[in-house]
Amino acid sequence: MTGAAVKADVLQPHPVKDQLPGVDFCVSSSPHWAEAVLLGFQHYLVMLGTTIIITGIFVPKMGGGNVEKAEVIQTVLFVAGLNTLLQTWFGTRLPVVMGASYTFIIPIYSIVLAPKYSTHTDPHERFKETMRGIQGALLIASLFPMIAGFLGFWRIVVRFLSPLSAMPLVTLTGLGLYQLGFPNLANCIEVGLPQLILLVFLSQYLPLMAKSKRAIFDRFAVLFSVALVWVYAEVLTVAGAYDGRPQITQLSCRTDRSGLMAAAPWIRFPYPFQWGGPTFHAGNAFAVMAATFVAVVESTGTFIAASRYSSATPIPPSILSRGIGWQGVAIFLDGMFGAVSGSTASVENTGLLGLTRVGSRRAIQISAGFMLFFSVLGKFGALFASIPLPIVAAIYCIFFAYVASAGLSLLQFCNLNSFRSKFILGFSLFMGLSVPQYFTEYVFVTGHGPVHTSTISFNNIVQVIFQSPATVAAIVAFFLDCTLDRAHSSTRADSGRHWWGKFRSFHTDTRSEEFYSLPCNLNKYFPSL
Repeated sequence: MTGAAVKADVLQPHPVKDQLPGVDFCVSSSPHWAEAVLLGFQHYLVMLGTTIIITGIFVPKMGGGNVEKAEVIQTVLFVAGLNTLLQTWFGTRLPVVMGASYTFIIPIYSIVLAPKYSTHTDPHERFKETMRGIQGALLIASLFPMIAGFLGFWRIVVRFLSPLSAMPLVTLTGLGLYQLGFPNLANCIEVGLPQLILLVFLSQYLPLMAKSKRAIFDRFAVLFSVALVWVYAEVLTVAGAYDGRPQITQLSCRTDRSGLMAAAPWIRFPYPFQWGGPTFHAGNAFAVMAATFVAVVESTGTFIAASRYSSATPIPPSILSRGIGWQGVAIFLDGMFGAVSGSTASVENTGLLGLTRVGSRRAIQISAGFMLFFSVLGKFGALFASIPLPIVAAIYCIFFAYVASAGLSLLQFCNLNSFRSKFILGFSLFMGLSVPQYFTEYVFVTGHGPVHTSTISFNNIVQVIFQSPATVAAIVAFFLDCTLDRAHSSTRADSGRHWWGKFRSFHTDTRSEEFYSLPCNLNKYFPSL
């Protein structure tokens, strides 16, 4: 009998968990202050990579030099700090960093290359005029998420979201950024690969070998690995390992090529419209608004992943809608201050939640404090901005994978023996990878997208939407799940809707108030539905 009981236990499937077990600190708890500060600084380092990459793409094309680049980085950090605090205080209240988004590259790049700005002979004047055009487009585009979020339209949409249709969205929110991982790491393989191997060893193997009860190496693996590899890269630079090497290798590997330390001021406070009043162009605004739609979709996937890694319950639709509204405020502030790109929920920082198993809201708010601090003290911020980008790419390889696995974990709510589920999952994932690949390759071969009309803004709208893996997968999965065989009695259970049913309303589950209620009893005046 005992042997039979053991065999029966072995054959039991893993139980479904609406809250992720094994998380050391959930969204409403926090480690002691010293540890929280270190975790906050670690989140600051992780978000810095995207800030540097996006700024490096746009500012030189706008006519800016190292001085303008340093000022824009300070501005992006300052606005990111503000937006992160607003999102964690009044938005979803999840431990999510709000930072610059790659989604806006296509429409913003189109503004940067517009002929009307290339007529300026003075590079600084061209930079200011281009920045004013970007600001105007961001200000107009921010209206979409604010209206969709605060007026509850996004709540209506996500009420139809099930674990089945959310899985491709969340999975490709992380997996769809694969091109930012190893391809960029390989630009300096002697720096990027050691970072990747060391981070995996410190976070996964060393804690098991050390058998320590305190989570040190896995929780602070990013700090340890980045510090060691950064010093190693500095030694290679000083020793002349890259002297005479190709320009792309020097830019990727050397620690003294950013030019920010000399250009950054000691103290500078970013302020609204610091480069002049915004200028408006309807076509640019609509193209950036399309990017804002994509950023909203991807942020929805990131919010769902963050709720898993912070051991919170599934997000009620009203809370998701509230978070999207505050994302609109974030993009509005980006436009006011001149942050050169719109904001989205940071995928890499959400992956860091999974690595550290610390989903504390306080740690993220402390990281926002570091963003604000280093945005004002420019020299110190420029020091950390000199980290070689292959180190950042190595970190992405792990953090984007964590977000993708958060999406895969939603399969526990679904019936994978259903052919309907198999079709929706497989088809949406395949199209989410195949369609953006087609749009990307078409641009690479021909120099323009498949839609090539005389209206550049319309071309950009189509390109930015269908070049996003998460957006394509979400549209396909959402449409199929809402239309395919909905009348069948088993469809609701197969999609996992019965598991998320009690979280459709904020008040149905008592745990929602613990994780998502507004501070200072503001729910009394701004109730969640």
